[in-house]
Amino acid sequence: MGLFRGFIFLLVLYLLNESNTSFIKLNNNGYEDVIIAIDPGVPEDEKIIEQIKDMVTTASTYLFEATGKRFFFRNVSILIPETWKENPQYKRPKHENYKHADVIVAPPTLPGRDEPYTKQFTECEEKGEYIHFTPDFILGKKQKEYGPSGRLFVHEWAHLRWGVFDEYNEDQPFYSSESKKIEATRCSTGISGKNRVYSCQGGSCYTRQCRIDSTTKLYEKDCQFFPDKVQTEKASIMFMQSIDSVSEFCNEETHNREAPSLQNLKCNYRSTWEVISNSQDFKNTTPMVAAPPPPAFSLLRISQRFMCLVLDKSGSMSNYNRLNRMNQAAKYFLLQIVENGSWVGMVHFDSSASIKSELIQITNSSQRHKLVENLPTNANGGTSICSGIRTAFQVIGKQYSQLDGSEIVLLTDGEDSTTRSCMEEVKQSGAIIHFIALGESADPAVIEMSNVTGGSHYYASDVAQNNGLIDAFGALTSGNADSSQKSIQLESKGLQLSSDPWMNDTVIIDSTVGKDTFFLITWDKQPPSISLWDPSGSIIKNFTIDTVSKMAFLSIEETAKAGIWTYSLQAKANPETLTITVTSRAANSSVPPITVSAKMNKETNSFPSPMIVYAEVLQGYVPVLGANVTAFIESQSGKTEVLELLDNGAGADAFKNDGVYSRYFTKYTENGRYSLKVRAHGGNSATRSFRHPRNRAAYIPGWVVDGEIVANPPRPENDEETQPTLENFSRTASGGAFVVSQVPSSALPDVYPPSQITDLEATRDGDEITLTWTAPGDDFDVGKVQHYIIRISGNILDLRDNFDDALQVNTSSLLPNEANSKEIFAFTPGNISEENATHIFIAIKSVDKSNLTSKISNIAQVALFIPEAEPSYPSTTSSPTSENNPNSTPQSGVDISILVLSVVATVVL
Repeated sequence: MGLFRGFIFLLVLYLLNESNTSFIKLNNNGYEDVIIAIDPGVPEDEKIIEQIKDMVTTASTYLFEATGKRFFFRNVSILIPETWKENPQYKRPKHENYKHADVIVAPPTLPGRDEPYTKQFTECEEKGEYIHFTPDFILGKKQKEYGPSGRLFVHEWAHLRWGVFDEYNEDQPFYSSESKKIEATRCSTGISGKNRVYSCQGGSCYTRQCRIDSTTKLYEKDCQFFPDKVQTEKASIMFMQSIDSVSEFCNEETHNREAPSLQNLKCNYRSTWEVISNSQDFKNTTPMVAAPPPPAFSLLRISQRFMCLVLDKSGSMSNYNRLNRMNQAAKYFLLQIVENGSWVGMVHFDSSASIKSELIQITNSSQRHKLVENLPTNANGGTSICSGIRTAFQVIGKQYSQLDGSEIVLLTDGEDSTTRSCMEEVKQSGAIIHFIALGESADPAVIEMSNVTGGSHYYASDVAQNNGLIDAFGALTSGNADSSQKSIQLESKGLQLSSDPWMNDTVIIDSTVGKDTFFLITWDKQPPSISLWDPSGSIIKNFTIDTVSKMAFLSIEETAKAGIWTYSLQAKANPETLTITVTSRAANSSVPPITVSAKMNKETNSFPSPMIVYAEVLQGYVPVLGANVTAFIESQSGKTEVLELLDNGAGADAFKNDGVYSRYFTKYTENGRYSLKVRAHGGNSATRSFRHPRNRAAYIPGWVVDGEIVANPPRPENDEETQPTLENFSRTASGGAFVVSQVPSSALPDVYPPSQITDLEATRDGDEITLTWTAPGDDFDVGKVQHYIIRISGNILDLRDNFDDALQVNTSSLLPNEANSKEIFAFTPGNISEENATHIFIAIKSVDKSNLTSKISNIAQVALFIPEAEPSYPSTTSSPTSENNPNSTPQSGVDISILVLSVVATVVL
């Protein structure tokens, strides 16, 4: 039996590893099963569908040529909202839904913000989440500002599929080049143009030449690069694909490693083509001889939700109070989570299956309660999962002639050796299987069913206080419903009480939610006393007490008052386990609610490889910054690890202030399954970010035509990057399950080095260079490093590739701070031993107490000269000196033939 369980565990690992939120497959050079979803908030316009087709068709040809005749789009599904009129051409989706969409056509993040972008919050070479296009962009209304849609789709596809980054940087649009001139950040440098300030006031606009900023020694803030309209340069698509001549990605020969582009910063100064060439897509294909066929399109219209609960009532469900806990969670799902308008049925199974309810359309509470009455009351018999699934197919088939897009919610606590017998039937059905595993056993065949049909899978341990089963059912909102219809979890908490019988706390209901607010309380032995006060101090009564299911619930009919709600629960047994769950819906369909979503960077892992937790906090598509976000990671034996997640752009967090909060997870306690839950709380520091998305298409400021600037209207900007502080809010979300193997049974060795420093910056003030960075930890981003190794070079590639041979700075006075603190270190350079060097390049490694060393940091640089500007243009300072006057003779340098670096007069060679 132990050998069989070991095989099952390895198979679970393999199956989980194959799963992905995207269904895209590469088949004979063609991308299949690409999903482009039109958001329910987009008004009906059939032109959008036609323009999507045109965009993809044009993009397919452009992509094919740009990748050396390797890749094209073979077939694409377009998801159409349920609110749009029916059409004979529209079919019902199968597994396709918004959750798995690769491209979303949705209103802009903020009014006037039509920039296309790719949601990308992982590292170089890792796939992005989705591409966001606005309706106006798709309809061609923004072509002047962003270029042709087909070409731009290829730009964004490279972000999404291959994990490359932009070759411009609006935070650092200019840099000091080795030629001792100020250059626009771009790739390749063969793209020609002019640097100018274009300004409009009172209906009149003017162009002038750029001045040098006395602090940065680069062009002033409003200076922009205007490319020549007529070019011959072919690269690069990740800089400005809208230039007519551009048809390639930058490669090793054409790549500009000097520029502070995101591609250089995130991909270790490799060109986009080097990254693409290292992808599995590239390795698994060879160039084609013939031209590819045009893409095929499927038009799929979202329709009503058809689903059936398939609930295990086998004998093992009598263990650990499993049957009652399943009933509590299923009741919660039926009373509160499943959306109005949905059709729901119910099947029970043990060694055989029986229909307990045909499909019922939920329009009010009476249908919900009717379904609740059919939950199982006893547990006995064996386990036949296929019987339950086949019976559910019958239930759905009676009401709806096909199973396409229908959903099965299967809960079981055991394995069934015959489950694989219905695998092909499930794959061909068109139904989606959501799997909830209760306890330590999980049938690998059901996990595979869930993965291949686009379903979700969740794990709940037998520890009731962790509320895992209720969280899993709470996560099963419709993948296709508008956000205003979905139930949002505000609180999920449990305690095991013994010496102290009280469970007291508060729940925040903010103004973006409050409709259909639902309080749920469960217990293990006896009903507790329950007290609940609204924000005005009025006590709220009328809880429904269900002593059989051991739960109490309260549904607030009107919109709940915004503010802090206070509850007090007193246990009547010792010991006792109490839980509380609070959910609500959007208060106003026109105001997007604040949401949190969570996931791990992968669904399977082997020790000692680390994992990363991600949680994204949004209001609509706008990031929420400054929230307190905590992850709870529970093993299958019930041990819980708590992690504070950060949005600081360091360690596991790829981008600072993008609303994605991250952290490494390494504290594995055992082999097996783990579940993730995240809690987000917005206090006095939480704000909405008005920054433009990081990985967005470059706004074309205009063109140089026959030597003259032909400008586009200035891009809409916000006066502030963030709005005033948001009101308090709280959210919880389930992040699903993942599996870990090869964890030692003895104490874990120290195998984790400090995390890579990714935000090293260098500034020069006279003779002194000041470095700043975020401190890593002893184990990635936890603890404190022992010391830093700082090295410098006059050649960026030498420093990258031969770090240990570069000159070392004396850091004996540098005492490391705790992880995620700000580090500041200054040194005074003399001369450096490389002829003709124009910059000092600086990088850091960190060393922990076990002498484990981090990866080399990003490379910071300072210029050893005052860069040249175009002649005859005064500095922004009122009284320029030779140091900041662009008309003065540039300093060719410091003689570097004998140079060393010193820190407080100390030299280390």
